[in-house]
Amino acid sequence: MKKKKSTLKTLFFEKGVLFLLNQLKLPLEIDYLPCSSEIEVADAIRNMVVRGAPAIGVTAGYGMALAASRHKGLPYTRFRDKMQECSALLYSTRPTAVNLSWALKRMEKVWRGTANPVGISKSMLTEASLIEAEDVELNRSIGKHGSSLIKNGTTVLTHCNAGALATAGWGTALGVIRSAHEAGKKLRVFIDETRPYLQGARITALEIMDLGIDCRLICDNMAGHFMAQGEIDCVIVGADRIAANGDTANKIGTYSLAVLCRFHKIPIYIAAPCSTLDLSVRSGADIPIEQRAESEVTEIAGKRIAPLGIKVLNPSFDVTPACLISAIITEKGVIRPPYRTGLKQLF
Repeated sequence: MKKKKSTLKTLFFEKGVLFLLNQLKLPLEIDYLPCSSEIEVADAIRNMVVRGAPAIGVTAGYGMALAASRHKGLPYTRFRDKMQECSALLYSTRPTAVNLSWALKRMEKVWRGTANPVGISKSMLTEASLIEAEDVELNRSIGKHGSSLIKNGTTVLTHCNAGALATAGWGTALGVIRSAHEAGKKLRVFIDETRPYLQGARITALEIMDLGIDCRLICDNMAGHFMAQGEIDCVIVGADRIAANGDTANKIGTYSLAVLCRFHKIPIYIAAPCSTLDLSVRSGADIPIEQRAESEVTEIAGKRIAPLGIKVLNPSFDVTPACLISAIITEKGVIRPPYRTGLKQLF
């Protein structure tokens, strides 16, 4: 059977402009936001026009390239200052996703490599393009390794969105599902809505349906029920930062799923590229957790759903302890406990 290919693209660069799929408008509207400066790119990342740790890293690379192009006419010392300002601006947008700082450090090696702003500008665009292309290939490798864990007839639960639209293409957690699907395995996917931003309902559901994979949308608080009914065989999620000991920061609610998985003896797998690993962080206790606006909880699609004046807590991520994680799937293979040893050997 011929498999359906996704028609959606996270981003593309054309004639000096970065176009980002505006994920705030999904699934009802397909619209690309043009970004001509690092300031517009930073706003797009901060406001979640683009989201997903790998996609944020790729986007930041292009943001640096746009800044280099805008300021290439300056003397090198002034140009260098602008590059530092741009890097700091982009880094401030999403503090939890380590792929962002990884990409900025990679771009920094380019703009510090020579004192010729015009030459740097060209090299920066080349490097950003390489980061994008490499991300797709890394995700394909993650999918290949991870699909070996998926048996024919498996029902998978996903959380948030870790598909092609959270990366430069193919996806991490959804990339595993996609690879198993393309290998001819019959799958069913349960998609939880992922409050408060509804990335599962709005984006993952769109991607899975676009690929022609059998799926069901459920509310976040239904996962335990379906696990108890024997409906779910495994959980696969992405990651925004993985500490040296395997503790993993991912979309808020991942920790709760991991606890449910442990009780019901269901494996939970983390799928992420090595750029998501942060060996400088000893454990999840040291991972910064982004706090987002109250309106994301009190409103849906701009409509108020909570009483005026209610106080809100809105952490965007939580940390799942390594002891609850069955395996971590990377482009270099599947890592199992003890994670501190296995993750260190990847570098």
